[in-house]
Amino acid sequence: MTSSAGLQLSIHQRDLPLKHPFTISRSTITTQPTVIVELSDGTHSGFGEATTNDYYGMTGQRIVAAIESVRSEIASVACLDPVHLWSQLHDRLPDDPFAMCAIDQAAYDLWGKQRTAPVHHLWQLDINHLPVSNFTIGIDTVENMINKLHEVPDWPVYKIKMGTSDDLKIISELRRHTTATFRVDANCGWTVDETISNARQLRELGVEFIEQPLPADDIDGSVRVYQHSVLPIMADESCISETDVKSCKDRFHGVNIKLVKCGGLTPARRMIRQARQLDLKVMVGCMTESTVGISAIAQLLPLLDFVDMDGAELLAEDIASGVRVERGVCHYSQLPGSGVELLSAK
Repeated sequence: MTSSAGLQLSIHQRDLPLKHPFTISRSTITTQPTVIVELSDGTHSGFGEATTNDYYGMTGQRIVAAIESVRSEIASVACLDPVHLWSQLHDRLPDDPFAMCAIDQAAYDLWGKQRTAPVHHLWQLDINHLPVSNFTIGIDTVENMINKLHEVPDWPVYKIKMGTSDDLKIISELRRHTTATFRVDANCGWTVDETISNARQLRELGVEFIEQPLPADDIDGSVRVYQHSVLPIMADESCISETDVKSCKDRFHGVNIKLVKCGGLTPARRMIRQARQLDLKVMVGCMTESTVGISAIAQLLPLLDFVDMDGAELLAEDIASGVRVERGVCHYSQLPGSGVELLSAK
């Protein structure tokens, strides 16, 4: 299935310009740097992605250095098995999940292309009934947030970033312009009392759930919120890796798994199974990835209750083709693997 020379590794660093400045409770960005891994067997190429993130200390330099450190192991692969490769490389890169994610996504894309089938098909998943994606609106003035909503009308769900002194006013004003479902994400920006109080009013405004209202280290606070909130609470910053899922039981109603944070599709699938065993709802979210990363997320859709895969829709210019998300609906690529093709750099 692969050439006798093993796999060739190429690394592409790109900057993803955003359509609008994107603000959450702790930061604002206008451009998202990203690292693309390309794995080739000489005939096919698979692509994977990891965006950088200051909050987690994952710079482009660190991600690239970690990937380069396992170049020889990748070159020695004679027959690609993504799960085996992940286990092998994780022993070398236990503290570099972003690098692991880019490699793992590329391995699955290549694995599917070698077998001329989509990854979700090789996993024997049914794509006939899939959750729809939300579209994310970052923190801004109320007027600008309303304008952003009108730029992308008719999405079934909007995720609204929170963490200001006017959060309830923002949701009230946005509600006047759409009947769509809302989700709110405070990115650790609220207190316990704020969350419990806000939840009562947000439920009346058509909010489906609240994502990560408290700082990740506020364990006792998350228990209180879980017990008293009238809306479900989803973990994000509190659920980074496989070891975190169990600790979310009786503190959250569900978990939002990010591929870059956990290390790729391989651990994400294990996290999903673990969450199901604990009776937790399951969501997968994005980190402003291009279509490379979004196409990887799409392979997991049949396993999910909720999904946030709008990353490429937030970009002024994409760097790849693959799955398309139109008004929340995922349209799969006709290509095998994850269906990714990298576009030529301008």
